[in-house]
Amino acid sequence: MIRKNPQGDIPEIHPTAFVDPTAIICGRVVVEENVFIGPYAVIRADERKPDGSIDPIIIGAHSNIQDGVVIHSKSGAEVTIGEHTSIAHRAIVHGPCVIKDRVFIGFNSVLFNCHINSGCVIRYNAVVDGCELPEGFYVPSTARIDASTDLAAMPRVSADASSFSEDVARTNNELVAGYKNIQNEF
Repeated sequence: MIRKNPQGDIPEIHPTAFVDPTAIICGRVVVEENVFIGPYAVIRADERKPDGSIDPIIIGAHSNIQDGVVIHSKSGAEVTIGEHTSIAHRAIVHGPCVIKDRVFIGFNSVLFNCHINSGCVIRYNAVVDGCELPEGFYVPSTARIDASTDLAAMPRVSADASSFSEDVARTNNELVAGYKNIQNEF
C-alpha cells in the first residue's frame, strides 16, 4: 500500500522497483530503480522535525528490503540505504541512520542512530546503536555494538561473508524482474 503521510508527502517509487502489495510505504520515501520491497515491509516517513520538515527515507538502487522489515525515523531525521544493500527479514532500521553501499543487515537485527559504511556485514539478531562502523566491518550474530565498543577488536568482512552478501543482493535483484512480470496476476 502506497499512502501519503499526514503532511501530504507521497512516496516516489521508481517504475522498475517492485513493492509487494502487502508492504506499506508511507510519506516522504524515495525508492530508486530495481529495488525489491518484500511482503509486509513497512517504510514510514511521517514524523516531523521541530521546524516541521521531514528528511526523506531513501532506498538506493538495486537494494532489497525483505519480508517484515521496518524502516522509520525519529523526529523526521535522515534514513539513507545505499545501493546494492540487503536488509534481511524482520530487521529494524530506525533513524537517524545511514547505511552505505553493498551492506548486508541480517535477520532481526536492529540499527538505531548509526552510520554503517560500505561493505559491512551485520549478521542476524545483532544490535548497532549510536556509532559508526568503518568500511568492511563484520558484526557477528547476536553482537551488540555501540559507542563504547572497541572497534579495533572487530573482525573485517571475510571473502565468504562478502560473497554471501553479494549473492543475496543478486538473488533479490533477479526477483524484481520476476515479480514485475507477474504483478498483475494477483
